[in-house]
Amino acid sequence: MDRKRDHLLAFFAGFVCLTALDQWTKAMAVASLKGKEAFVLWQGVFELLYSENRGAAFGMLQGRQGFFFVVALVVFSFVVYAMVKLPPSRRYVPMELCLTMIMAGAAGNLIDRVSQGYVVDFLYFSLIDFPIFNVADCYVTVGTALLLVLFLWFYTDEEFELLMPGRKGKA
Repeated sequence: MDRKRDHLLAFFAGFVCLTALDQWTKAMAVASLKGKEAFVLWQGVFELLYSENRGAAFGMLQGRQGFFFVVALVVFSFVVYAMVKLPPSRRYVPMELCLTMIMAGAAGNLIDRVSQGYVVDFLYFSLIDFPIFNVADCYVTVGTALLLVLFLWFYTDEEFELLMPGRKGKA
């Protein structure tokens, strides 16, 4: 039981640290970038540009704060469920790290939505005119992509069964 407690404490500590880092970067963006021209880090490629996003990725679902709250609750519920179900083994540390990133990203953006009504974005790849994003978005994207890689090439179906009982043998 001590190993399980240690894994859950490490998850919680990582979650708090990543969420705090996201909030700190957003506070720095507000203080340094709001109302100013973009801060160019690499001409024609990457810049810091303040933006207030009231929607989701690519500005979709503008003003649907209730929807985002429900999505965040679903993410939190799944992550907590997975963390409780996973055995306290080093084998599952990569999955735990991915889940930590995903939950911290969801929490970071939810904090913005609840406290301000919008999410602060400030990272902009001008080279490809990619939508402006933030650190929490990076957590969710990287955590989800790595989790997909783990499910496809690292964990077995039997290990995946730990999270989704009754899934075995179904297409």
